[in-house]
Amino acid sequence: MGTAQVAALTSDQLNNLVSDDLQALTTAQISRLSTTQVAALTTEQVNSLASDDLQALTTAQVRALTSDQIGNLAGSQVALMETADIAALTSSQAPNLSTDAIVALTTAQVVALSSAALNAL
Repeated sequence: MGTAQVAALTSDQLNNLVSDDLQALTTAQISRLSTTQVAALTTEQVNSLASDDLQALTTAQVRALTSDQIGNLAGSQVALMETADIAALTSSQAPNLSTDAIVALTTAQVVALSSAALNAL
């Protein structure tokens, strides 16, 4: 499946992909998912993303992550995210980070959080 075809998948079609299917997507395909598609991913699908896939998420895609998706990110996943993506977390998303995820934040990631996001933790 090409990048354009993946970008054309409906949320329902994307939700029907099993973890192996999702892991088979390239980072280019992951980065082309719309914010609606990203928000529609199940927590299991987000947790199955490879480290390269997490790093490929755009700032807009990170902002589209739901509270449940954010809350289920492992500390190791959060540590791999780009600093700009962590900086994009809103004050409504940040409090959903697990304790393990907060502990895993790098110094650069903590510094990048907005004051509103930090106050919401």
